[in-house]
Amino acid sequence: MAVAQPAVLADVWTDRAEGARSLARQAILVLGGAAFVGLAAQVAIPLPFTPVPLTLQTFAVLLAGAALGSLRGVLAMSLYAVAGVAGVPWFAEGSSGFAMASFGYIIGFIIAAGIVGRVAEHGATLTVWRTAGLMVLGNLVIYAVGVTWLKYAIDATWVTALQLGVAPFLIGDVVKIALAAGLLPLTWAGLRKAGLLR
Repeated sequence: MAVAQPAVLADVWTDRAEGARSLARQAILVLGGAAFVGLAAQVAIPLPFTPVPLTLQTFAVLLAGAALGSLRGVLAMSLYAVAGVAGVPWFAEGSSGFAMASFGYIIGFIIAAGIVGRVAEHGATLTVWRTAGLMVLGNLVIYAVGVTWLKYAIDATWVTALQLGVAPFLIGDVVKIALAAGLLPLTWAGLRKAGLLR
């Protein structure tokens, strides 16, 4: 039987449960979001000219934020950050702690997940172009925080921080944005076709 359009993809699953069962599903989604980013971080290519490795983290963060919504997205990325600082080796290349030049990006993940999740709650992942715009917004938030941290961590100029923390990743970001822009609306369409949405 069709149900009302959920705000984000995660609501398709959680809206079908009540009480403790619903709470358990919310916790599973938060844990799953953090683990998804932790796994994506292990797909890493160190670049010799910058302290910031090339990873799938940003793709995972933005996808998780858009699918989970603002609150669950922030909780998932906060769990990822706190557990990593506490010693869980699931930052890029199996690292942990916060004494790294790229830690600002992890802080940016939390903020970006909140913003992307909030905008997604208003239907921004239903079409390709709106999803692409949402992913661009999320990337800009991550870069703003990550590059600022990087600048002060390595005592560099803004130009150098941008050259090290943004420029090497732009082509990859275009590919990730294109993937997300296709994947999220396609998932909505599949759920609708399966009769799970109105």
